[in-house]
Amino acid sequence: MKKIIGMVYSSMVLSGYLYAVEIKSVEEAVNIAGKQRMYTQRMLKDYAMVGMGNTFGNPQEDLKKTMSEFSDHLASLKAYAPNDEIKKSLNEVEALWKPIEKILNEKPELAKAEKLQGDLEALLKASDKVTKQFAKASGKASGEIVNIAGRQRMLSQRMASLYMLKVWGVQDPKFKTKLDDTLNLFRDSLKKIEASDLNTDETKALLSKVKRSFVFFEMMNRSKSKFVPTLIYKKSNDILKNMNTVTQIYVKSEAK
Repeated sequence: MKKIIGMVYSSMVLSGYLYAVEIKSVEEAVNIAGKQRMYTQRMLKDYAMVGMGNTFGNPQEDLKKTMSEFSDHLASLKAYAPNDEIKKSLNEVEALWKPIEKILNEKPELAKAEKLQGDLEALLKASDKVTKQFAKASGKASGEIVNIAGRQRMLSQRMASLYMLKVWGVQDPKFKTKLDDTLNLFRDSLKKIEASDLNTDETKALLSKVKRSFVFFEMMNRSKSKFVPTLIYKKSNDILKNMNTVTQIYVKSEAK
């Protein structure tokens, strides 16, 4: 019997029918789809860290884990997709993901980083489209708050990935504009989240921590000094961790 179960399990893995996450509500779908946006920037951050030879936080292992979760979550979202419009968008995400996955499995090279950034940018936009479609499908105002809160996770990684690429040596003439736009969107979104009726004492405390961590990025943007990648890595993950908890609290409160 154990042998048969093992064969079935292996077959499910190979065919893509074993999902890391079983999505039970549209709010959960918004949350998971939102994470996919974050993963695009986290993978870019890790890729740059590995390329620079910086081992803080074990970015090579984190990259492998994030890639695996992106693929698993994509399968879960496709299994849950409630309509043809969302299914079509998820197929577009998958088509963009396959060539990126191949590059990420290769040894990081500075010469490939600029194209990879552009490809992940396209994947980010496609993933954002899916997230908004799920938020709309929820039919609730809370779906939008989950979307915005979840997007903060992505923005935390985007701030970090932009900086990592700059430190590594990627020449991006739009770097300052991209960073300014990211900071402004994070700041404006944080104000909207703080005003949400879904907030509890726990989420308010977490949002205060996020605000304190975000001040570091605002200081970095104004400063002429170079900040060490390890500090950027840590601060971005602090924001990610706290915003992930806030988003999950919103999901649980609305999925009851």
